[in-house]
Parts: sequence; C-alpha cells; structure tokens
Amino acid sequence: MLGVVVHAPLDLRIEEVTNTEPGPGGVQVRISTGGICGSDLHYFNHGGTDSIRLREPMILGHEIAGIIEALGPGVSGITAGTRVAINPSRPCGDCENCRAGLRNHCINMRFMGSAMRFPHIQGGFREMLCVDRDQVFPVAEGVSLGEAAMAEPLAVCLHAVRRAGPLEGRKVLVTGCGPIGILTIMAARDAGAAGIVATDIHDSALALAHKLGADHILNVAQEPEALADFAGRNGSFHVHFEASGNASVLRGALPHLRPRGIVMQLGLGGDVGLPLNLIVTREVDLRGSFRFDKEFEEAVALINSRRIDVRPLLSAVFPLDRVLEAFALANDKSKATKVQISFGQDI
Repeated sequence: MLGVVVHAPLDLRIEEVTNTEPGPGGVQVRISTGGICGSDLHYFNHGGTDSIRLREPMILGHEIAGIIEALGPGVSGITAGTRVAINPSRPCGDCENCRAGLRNHCINMRFMGSAMRFPHIQGGFREMLCVDRDQVFPVAEGVSLGEAAMAEPLAVCLHAVRRAGPLEGRKVLVTGCGPIGILTIMAARDAGAAGIVATDIHDSALALAHKLGADHILNVAQEPEALADFAGRNGSFHVHFEASGNASVLRGALPHLRPRGIVMQLGLGGDVGLPLNLIVTREVDLRGSFRFDKEFEEAVALINSRRIDVRPLLSAVFPLDRVLEAFALANDKSKATKVQISFGQDI
C-alpha cells in the first residue's frame, strides 16, 4: 500500500509501505482522510523541532479517519464498514504516569507520526492502518470523514480548556488563529466564556475566528499595540490561551491578564524570557497543555452532534498524488486553515 513518508527536510515521498493484518483486539481501517498538522509541517520543513529530530524515514499523520476493513480476533461491538475517527494516542496503561491518571504523559507512549521515540512511531498517512479496537470511534451518519479527522485537534483544545478550569462568565484571550486557536475559541465558547478576544497576523484567519466565536479580533501585525485597550491597572482577561508559539506574543499579553489570571500555553516554541515581577505581583499561573486523553471521545461526540461544527475550518482536500501541493498550501497560513489529504474513500 502507499504511504506519505518524510525522509529529511523538504524530502516527502509517496512510496510503498508494509500492510499488516489486525491482531487480537485490533481492527484494520482503510484510511479516508488525513489532516496536515503543525507537527507534520515541522517534520516536512525542518526535520522536526529543536529537541525532536528525524533519525529515520517516518510516515506522517495523526489526524485521520476511515472505514473499518477487518476485525481481529476477539473484537466485538463494531462491524466492518463502520466509519470511524481514529485516536492516534496509545498509552501503555501501566507506567507510573498512566497509573496516576496522566495517560497523555505515558512514559511508553506510542503516538502516531512522532519522532519522540526511536524507532519512530509510524503515522497514519497511508491507505490501510491497524489499531486497537479502543482507538476507533464511530462517526455519525451525515458527518463526513473529513470532519471526523478533526477530532484529534479538537481533543487538544478540549484538554486545554479543561486545564484552564471553569470558563463560565470569564473573559478569554486567544493568540494565534490557526486550527488550534480557532478550535480553542469554539471550545471556550461552548464552555461558557463571556467574552473572547482573538489576535493573529492574518486577516483571513481573524475573519474565521470572528465567524466562529470571537467577539473582538485584532490584527497585531497591522496594529502591534492593539491589545493596549485591554490592559488597565487590573487587566482584562481571566484566561489567555496562547496558540502561536511566539515568545513576544506571550510576553506582550501578560500585562493584560487579571490578578490570578491563567496562561494556557498550547503553541510550541523556543525558550522564552518572562517578566517575573509581573507574574509574581499578579499571581499569574502559567500552565502547559499537552495532547489529550479522554477528550478524544468527547471531541468525536461534539463533531457528531455538530455542537462544534468544524466544517468552516476545512480549507481544501487534495488527492494522495498531490500531497506536495497539499503541504505547500498548508504552509501558507494566509490562504488555508486546515488542509487534508484524501486516500480515495468517502470524505
């Protein structure tokens, strides 16, 4: 079967990869749709990040959905032909962190399309994939598999919202309006946020953020001091979801937090210098948010009901043989939000 394999920066190939049969407790899924994530772009553009580097060819992709092709021994409660979203996360369930309920920090985590381990964990951008039965979740009739492939990024945002605590009646700032930022806006609105301000450097991203739940949008490229009106002696925001990964954005937003405000950092970036005096005197909480756990099932349910409607985020779908065009468009944040690859089945 064919897969999308990254060998080195800017060296992305469609090539034959090994097919497998489902083992006990597993299912085989014919992949329909895969969404290009920021981490896929890091591997494609740079061979990884500062600390996580490609050391061997790796199949990309972890935002995937498809149709069950076959069942392994002992599998029940699901049938061949079922349309499913696939959870790319497979914690061991037995390490210290798993036993403590921190499954997203599993010491032995096997997360699709990740070079954190060696040998690398191969990803889901391939025509057929075998996973455990508990990694697949049925997709509702009338919901496309393109929508279902958005369950993984939505789960990331739901985890961040959960880490932030109750949002009912709270004022929220979201910096960075890529897919994660916009899905965070939608999740925060669903959680009862009273007011949401969003910043970005692209008007098209901000327009979509406004359409999907932001009350105010600010282009900080055109107006670098646009947040100044939200500062004041006491700040304006209870929670800041930082999704850009830009150090200056994080530093610049801190004065606008209220006392005991919370910074939820989702975007990955390099080292950051922070104004410690402000953090101390305002008792600011700086929290990281990494992946997800049970939020994946919640994300599928929200997409199935369209309580969170992800369709406006889907910018384009490319067939497998145009994967390089797909990555080129995904790299242009001024033109696309979420770009997906079709593997030939229902999208």
